[in-house]
Amino acid sequence: MAITERDRAAAGILRRSADETGLDIVGGRIRRTSSRICLGVEHGDYNGTGLFGVGTDRFIWMAYKPNKSGRIRLFSANFPGDGVIAYTPGDVPAPLSASTSDTWARFPFGVDHVLSHKGLELAQGIDGVLYGDIPSGGMSRSASLTLNIILTLLDVNGITIDNPFEIIDAAQAVENEYIGSPCGKLDQIMILFAKEGMGTHYDPATGTVKYIPLGPGAEDLRIVVMDTGTARPGLEKSTYKTRRAECEALVEMAKGAGFEIACLADVRDQGLYGRIIEAFSAEHRSLCDRLDYIYNAQIRFDRLLEAWRSGDIETVGRLFRADGIGLRDDYRISGPELEAMCDIARTVPGVLGERMLGGGDAGASGALVRAESVDALKSAVQSAYPRAHPEYADKFAVHICRIVAGVDVLEGLI
Repeated sequence: MAITERDRAAAGILRRSADETGLDIVGGRIRRTSSRICLGVEHGDYNGTGLFGVGTDRFIWMAYKPNKSGRIRLFSANFPGDGVIAYTPGDVPAPLSASTSDTWARFPFGVDHVLSHKGLELAQGIDGVLYGDIPSGGMSRSASLTLNIILTLLDVNGITIDNPFEIIDAAQAVENEYIGSPCGKLDQIMILFAKEGMGTHYDPATGTVKYIPLGPGAEDLRIVVMDTGTARPGLEKSTYKTRRAECEALVEMAKGAGFEIACLADVRDQGLYGRIIEAFSAEHRSLCDRLDYIYNAQIRFDRLLEAWRSGDIETVGRLFRADGIGLRDDYRISGPELEAMCDIARTVPGVLGERMLGGGDAGASGALVRAESVDALKSAVQSAYPRAHPEYADKFAVHICRIVAGVDVLEGLI
């Protein structure tokens, strides 16, 4: 793993922040955790579908060093107004505390709460400084942050967890139980398991991860993330929570009517799909729309894996675009700024597919693009998006992303 200029720039920010706050990280380590792009099935994790995605090179960097105080002392360069977060392990606010709901401190507090309740002793204090360049919605900033803190605290306390899915479960519990965000496991899986140059395939039926390289002849595929500049609230405050509840409600209704399903992903047979739609569409059309998306997304999913494996980037892009239309029209989880980015991308020759990313409402959209069309897409966004949404003219950004490993430890930068 080569250290990049962006790593060096991030290290400079971390050092300056440590100097300004009196935290001692000199001679410590930097843990870098990635963002992620889900290629399919977006919103599939809590519906029981297979998952496929890649780690992307927008990161959270955490510089840390053990201290002798027995206290955790952390500072985020992204949220300087919160100051230094200091606490003694085992002594953090209770879950869902109003006092922490609007501060990033809820993530380290949540990690402490979850790991302590698992019987893990987190006695070693640390000084730590964090900085990230992951957009505020769509690329799993919260999962990256949570995993970074978990892995760091396990490291400094000499705790080894052999089963990585236990770390996935802990990261999910931080958001579900402590913060109140109803996220599934998609983000955590796609980041923790991500490998450079590889697509990550999670099969819920077997609980296993497999890696699929992008097939030969597809070297000119590029991933472009179009950050709308909008701030997306936590999932607990967004349409995501509503959509999850709707899907669970339809499952319960179907089970009550005698359909033998445990989640919407169980509806893979066309006959079963038709019978459920017939039974509920008259009175619950919106709930059936959610099933429409999941059912068709699973059909696309199998085609996606094969196209990726064979290097058929035209098909990968076409399926990515179809997924975005389903998320917009059937799942109804997108937002006006997200769709403005997609509308712009569709006008550019060489853009293979585009859609909103992540939890929905706001944040970022993504595009799969031929290498020779990246500059044209960037230019189109820079020209058209400020006209469509002038209120975000000084906040939006375009990121050209590589497929990277999800977790790395960088030595010698501080």
